[in-house]
Amino acid sequence: MRRALALAIPLVLFATACGDDGGENGADTTLAGSETTADVGATTTSIPKPNVSLPTSLPTELVITDLTTGTGREAVVGDTVVVHYVGVRSADGTEFDNSYDRGDPLDVLLGTGQVIQGWEQGLIGTQQGGRRQLDIPADLAYGDQGAGDIIQPGDAITFVVDVMAVLPGTTEDEQPDITVEAAANIPVIEHTELVEGTGVSPVNGNKFAAQIMLFRADTGELLNSTWGTPPVVFDYTTDTNTFPGIIAVAKGMKVGGRRQSQVPFSLMFDGQGNDTIGLPASIDVVIVMDLVAVY
Repeated sequence: MRRALALAIPLVLFATACGDDGGENGADTTLAGSETTADVGATTTSIPKPNVSLPTSLPTELVITDLTTGTGREAVVGDTVVVHYVGVRSADGTEFDNSYDRGDPLDVLLGTGQVIQGWEQGLIGTQQGGRRQLDIPADLAYGDQGAGDIIQPGDAITFVVDVMAVLPGTTEDEQPDITVEAAANIPVIEHTELVEGTGVSPVNGNKFAAQIMLFRADTGELLNSTWGTPPVVFDYTTDTNTFPGIIAVAKGMKVGGRRQSQVPFSLMFDGQGNDTIGLPASIDVVIVMDLVAVY
């Protein structure tokens, strides 16, 4: 579990291998009052489901075909790859699952055994914005057991995946060395750019992924941090007040940037503080945000 649980930030954990239960993803909303909701600048629901071209012969080993080349970081073990996907039987093209119709991409933390080996191996090296076809033999899929009503024992399966984002894994040692000076409450949010980003900025309809450190403004004490875990993903919208302080910090940031912001208490936890992390009511917070990705 993340060290950021008490931040009341949304978490999604994918706990079953892809397709095991006919495509419904296991989700764990770990924070009371939160909704489970990273550089292409398009909404995650706007991508049409691709057609799948079947292999000319059933695969006996993993076949990787890059249909569209992405850009940026190449995924490695320990990264989280965010993908839309469609899966079919390689023999006849019968579809057994896709995420496009749900409008909800899947987060895959590589190297943890969350998904079949064909994905664990086949998503290595993917880049944001890329589209890859994976033709997977049975021994790297569901073997002699099959899965659901469509995938039969011994079936090879084929996926086309669109890579929405590659989110780098981190260690606690990589957490920035930040000192926050004690400060009185302020009426409006104030920003200091620590690192200027060079990527895109989030707009309404995007999701964004970030590493976050949260400090108590009146003492400068670090209360919580997401470093050492995968980045936290949020819906970016200025139309609701679900996470107004977080959205206010992210507004105008560019991917790759780091921003330190003092946030008035009214924009965090409804001004009521948070006993779990030691934040009293009516005390401002300081957020240091690294904007990892926008998608």
